Amino acid sequence: MGYTRSYLESLAGDGPVEVLPLVDHLLRDAIQVQASDIHIEPWEFDVMVRLRLNGVLTELVRLPLDLMEKISGRIKVMANLVSYQTGLPQDGHAGTSPEMGGVQLRISTFPTTRGEKIVIRLFDPRNRSFDLEKLGFELDTLQRFLHLLSRPSGLILLTGPTGSGKTTAIYAALCHLIHKAGSTISVSTVEDPVEFNLPMVSQAQINPAQNFTYPVALKSLLRQDPQVLMIGEIRDPETASIAVQAGLTGHLVISTIHSGSTAGVFARLMHMNLEPFLLASSISGVLGLRLVRTNCLDCAQPYPPEPWLLRQLPKEVADTANFRQSAGCPACVYTGFAGRASITELLLTNEAVRDVVIQKSPTRTIENVAVEHGMKTIWQHGLRRVLDGQTPLSEILRVVSAEQF
Repeated sequence: MGYTRSYLESLAGDGPVEVLPLVDHLLRDAIQVQASDIHIEPWEFDVMVRLRLNGVLTELVRLPLDLMEKISGRIKVMANLVSYQTGLPQDGHAGTSPEMGGVQLRISTFPTTRGEKIVIRLFDPRNRSFDLEKLGFELDTLQRFLHLLSRPSGLILLTGPTGSGKTTAIYAALCHLIHKAGSTISVSTVEDPVEFNLPMVSQAQINPAQNFTYPVALKSLLRQDPQVLMIGEIRDPETASIAVQAGLTGHLVISTIHSGSTAGVFARLMHMNLEPFLLASSISGVLGLRLVRTNCLDCAQPYPPEPWLLRQLPKEVADTANFRQSAGCPACVYTGFAGRASITELLLTNEAVRDVVIQKSPTRTIENVAVEHGMKTIWQHGLRRVLDGQTPLSEILRVVSAEQF
């Protein structure tokens, strides 16, 4: 991450900082280390620029506070935003030059008491893989998920916090279906926003200002003879009802929904006033996703976890584990991590699960029944990565809540 620092150091004495090359160097630094977001925020005495690396914010540089307005103006011009409008949030898109790899930028500005905060999300097509087999799913999860995708109908839901890989997994699933069926299959999506343009897929972006909402788009799409329907997110009862009905009437529907746990998806949908028997009949499976940072292979070494962390594990497991942690080196930008891997929890809606869903059983009961019928939990899959030395124990505890142990 040296472009910005080198530029600032090259300025003689108190020479003026030119905003065009400064913003250019910030983008180059972020692209070089494969950051997912750039945060540019006015703090009390300076402008803090941070990059989100492998899901965690990392400081890049601190700039003089008087540069914030100039940086904001330059980025707004790039995204065709209203440069003089500082009191309202704005959103826009921009692209980088071919020398930077043609990375696409999604830009958001937000007014604060100290000035505008800017967040830039980077979409680098060179670093995005939509191959299910390259997403790092556990083998048992991958096989079961592929089996769900082979069904002609049903509702497949993905759940997890923001940035857990849900969109990437859905895009990979659509690409798998297209690769398998070619031009014999009709695939349509409704998203907010469309993050990548997929080949042979009809993608639509909702526009609430024009009353083009998820329900409006879905009702129209169902008259377009789709076989596979992807819904960016189920947010409201009407969208949920359409998705469930589509899954029951011969369509393969894939969507995301926010829930505290994989089994908790059923309770979330019941709170949207959907009948349990409809959920039990339409939902084929629920995939819970988390992303954990993996150790840098260049500087990973054995380490003893802190005693309070070890107490989370059975003694016989802790005694035989290959605990490894990275100290940080130039190869990993001194973060100790190199990339991320998925940990998953795939709940298949078999007969036993259907029975407890229809009875409106508590989430814990649904989860216990799924485990009894072969579901491996996120905690179990995460622990396996720890025991294999792929990631430290603290990283699993960072992304998996205590209730899921």
